[in-house]
Amino acid sequence: MASTNLIPTRERLIFALDVPSKSDALAWVERLGDAVIFYKIGMELITSGEYFEVLRELDARGKKVFVDLKFFDVPATVASAVKGLTRYPVTFCTIHGNNAMMRAAAEVKGNIKLLAVTALTSLDQRDLDDLGFECDAQTLVLSRAKAALEAGCDGVITSGLEVAALRAQVDPRLIVICPGIRPISNTDDQKRTVDVAEAFALGADYIVVGRPIRNAENPRDAAEAIQTSVAEALANRQKI
Repeated sequence: MASTNLIPTRERLIFALDVPSKSDALAWVERLGDAVIFYKIGMELITSGEYFEVLRELDARGKKVFVDLKFFDVPATVASAVKGLTRYPVTFCTIHGNNAMMRAAAEVKGNIKLLAVTALTSLDQRDLDDLGFECDAQTLVLSRAKAALEAGCDGVITSGLEVAALRAQVDPRLIVICPGIRPISNTDDQKRTVDVAEAFALGADYIVVGRPIRNAENPRDAAEAIQTSVAEALANRQKI
């Protein structure tokens, strides 16, 4: 079942702004220019004390913001954190946790789209076994996605490897965001990966790309190449 989410094509690429300072963050925004509209800011920047300055600056420059802090605590504390974010121009926010935690956060999310983390793309089956999960990654992702939607979340973060199963078995309004996208061969810590074309062919709504852009000889050209791949993949998906 295809996604029913209507999203401008060039907003489907989200750049992972994994940097230690505001100056580094804004340098990347300048470097990438109009090749990137959507930015994910995660935990690395929070220790700089400049996290929310960057968030506001992104908004002032017409960019969209994905707060990726993966909140995990008792339900009331997570709800308070999510409610606090509603004061800022935030499109997406990530959350871990059980049903009570997700329900509490969903009740106060306002206009923020709440995303449940299913299974990190840096985890393979051996890692899941070590963590005590008595199932494979796909079963875990499907279970968490269904629970997240029932609890009032809007979408999930998941490897592209599980997208087809999500689209076949979960309501098509579920927002599906795939990190760990690797347009090139990689030897880093991302284990469950797909490329751009595959992610969208399988039914992803958004992709998150970091190092393949950041480590490119010309990052802006790399981002534009990915934007072209996104557009082509979506065009091919409509033909099916």
